[in-house]
Amino acid sequence: MEIKEAVVALSALAQESRLAVFRLLVKAGDDGYAAGEIAKKLDISSATLSFHLKELAHAGLVNSRKDGRSIIYSLNSQGINCLMGFLIEDCCQGRPELCITTECCDKPPPAKQPPKSSKK
Repeated sequence: MEIKEAVVALSALAQESRLAVFRLLVKAGDDGYAAGEIAKKLDISSATLSFHLKELAHAGLVNSRKDGRSIIYSLNSQGINCLMGFLIEDCCQGRPELCITTECCDKPPPAKQPPKSSKK
């Protein structure tokens, strides 16, 4: 992911309603929700929701698919993974103990040391 793409994705999430839609779709998983369900759950008008979904889709964060007469929206896991990878790309700079995840480091996490005894 390039910096301009990351800025578009982060900008899309930097709005209260869009962040709420995103978080709802995270919980929905691959099944997603129809636009009408999202509007009801978040108490957002259809026109406003349509605008927000368009922004999230343009940023590569959500997918849509037709299901009969409904459009189902779900999280674009590839877009999210690219954004997260971009954000933590240099997180540990070769020091895995600094990372929340070791996936960004070449080295395995350090072995856990047993607690030192305080008895002498």
